[in-house]
Amino acid sequence: MIRRPLLFLLASCLLFNAASAQKFSSKKKGHLIGFSFNLVDFTTPAEIKASSLGDALKQKGWKSFDNKDVGLSLMYWKGLTNNIDFSGRYNGLFTASANDFTKRTGAEYANELEAALHVKALTDDHLFNPFLTAGLGIGNYSAKWAGYAPLGIGVQANLLSTSYVFFQAHYRLSFNQDNLRNNLFYSLGVAENLSRPKEAPIKEVPIPIVEPKDTDGDGVVDTEDACPDVAGLASLQGCPDGDGDGIADKDDKCPTEAGTAKYNGCPIPDTDGDGVNDEEDKCPDVAGLVRYNGCPIPDTDGDGVNDEEDKCPTVAGVRANNGCPEIKEEVIAKVQKAAGQIFFATGKDVLLKKSHAQLNEVVKLLEEDPTLKLDIAGHTDDVGAEDFNQVLSEKRANSVRNYMTGKGISEDRITATGYGEAQPIADNKTAAGRAKNRRVELELRNW
Repeated sequence: MIRRPLLFLLASCLLFNAASAQKFSSKKKGHLIGFSFNLVDFTTPAEIKASSLGDALKQKGWKSFDNKDVGLSLMYWKGLTNNIDFSGRYNGLFTASANDFTKRTGAEYANELEAALHVKALTDDHLFNPFLTAGLGIGNYSAKWAGYAPLGIGVQANLLSTSYVFFQAHYRLSFNQDNLRNNLFYSLGVAENLSRPKEAPIKEVPIPIVEPKDTDGDGVVDTEDACPDVAGLASLQGCPDGDGDGIADKDDKCPTEAGTAKYNGCPIPDTDGDGVNDEEDKCPDVAGLVRYNGCPIPDTDGDGVNDEEDKCPTVAGVRANNGCPEIKEEVIAKVQKAAGQIFFATGKDVLLKKSHAQLNEVVKLLEEDPTLKLDIAGHTDDVGAEDFNQVLSEKRANSVRNYMTGKGISEDRITATGYGEAQPIADNKTAAGRAKNRRVELELRNW
């Protein structure tokens, strides 16, 4: 059987290594050439795919040598770094199960080429060294090509840095299931180092050298030190830089404050003190804001109300009206008069006809001045349920709004809001007070 030669070969390598005095010449491999004996298992991955990992393990087919295909490899290894190796290998595989040959008997010879990287846990100056493997390969199976990716683990035994024994176990993931099934690949191989071990360097007798003088001990000798009595930086010819701005203190007009060479070691000035330095300040003599590049908030229409507070930034107005033009008092008076002449059916939002005349006056004002907008606020007394009063106030405000939009006033110029009984202007305990609280307020604005 195959098992005994494999165990004998592995035991022989370990006994030889234990009996030899280990002397490793390098932490990284040279060029290695070798061969390996391989076993390929196409059965276990198929069982896992057909059922489950647990069922496949219970069948114990993975432990049997009878369902393994045999192969040989020619290998090349090379250390890229102390912990990463490259390998290339040619595999010759005797198989009849690379894909589903259900109508065939006997074995065929398949050719495979693959390249891989191996990440080692240790450097090569250790006897045993585990590693992880990932690579790419391609094979020809019954005149059909298929690519695959070998992924797995391995361990190497270093024999005096001249010979290496490798054991590897891979799960090879196929890129073409029709031509090649996923499979398990086991390999035991030996490789010989083609590179000669480096000879120990010849020790040279040091010649005493007289060290040049460095008075301040900053690592810059006195003959090259522009500040020989004060410790400094080599980049500044041995002179100190207290503020760390790259300008030696002897040349820095602001040695305790970081600056720029343009200003002889001083910071960029900020003449107006607004926090924006003069090189970025578009108004360097007038304090401003960062978002306006150091300039004050603009006042486009020149009315004394800056654009951020001005509801009409392009039209001159007055501060009392948020920077918009002042609405004439007589216009305001007409609207307030109309507000006092708005009547509804008791307990309803039905607008009575006697309200129309005054509302038509308001419509006329809005038609004459397109800049005007109107806010309608509905209020009630506290008689009845609070929720009912809230809804009633909203409906009454909207009734007035609907009347005006029905007369051709654009909807976006009129707002309607109901406040219910929340904002009384008189005492709800008297009939006169309740009458005042049942009201609709009209307020003009032009912003």
